[in-house]
Amino acid sequence: MRDASYARGGREIVAPFTITLDENERLAHPCGNDAAASTIALMAAGLVRPASGRIFIAAFDPRIQPTQVKRIVGYVPHEALPHDFPSFTRYIEFRATLWGLPRAASIVRARALLARLDGVHEAFAYPLVGALLSEPRLLVLDRPQAAYAPQILDVAGECAIFSTHVLERDAQRFAQEAVPV
Repeated sequence: MRDASYARGGREIVAPFTITLDENERLAHPCGNDAAASTIALMAAGLVRPASGRIFIAAFDPRIQPTQVKRIVGYVPHEALPHDFPSFTRYIEFRATLWGLPRAASIVRARALLARLDGVHEAFAYPLVGALLSEPRLLVLDRPQAAYAPQILDVAGECAIFSTHVLERDAQRFAQEAVPV
């Protein structure tokens, strides 16, 4: 992000903001409030256009090349959206179809990832596994619980990780866990 800002209804939600994240790098960013944290995460994932500034994800501009960006970014929202899937398997079949991945192999991979998320509530674990199914190069987490940092990093693998947090202490806790091995 280069001097990316966002306003809604004439009110500035995100002041001009710049970050650079390299491959396999991890950054936990404190934002001060829910609106800024959510908006910055959405901009970092290429899902929301900034009011000013530019966003590039692996040299792709999400405004011009949204398909390329969607192929390399995994996004996990703060609040999971309700869905009508009767089981985890059905959810993974849907995600596999969405990404054009083989269903059987995706289910095996998803179950292995889910097993490594011991103690993580399914409302967060399912979207995280769904985001990781396509093996993204960038994982964007909107206000993840800092207590989940070890499990998140265990399953995330070699991708770059950007997370937003409301509180400085939560960002610090996540950042302490986020040292790549």
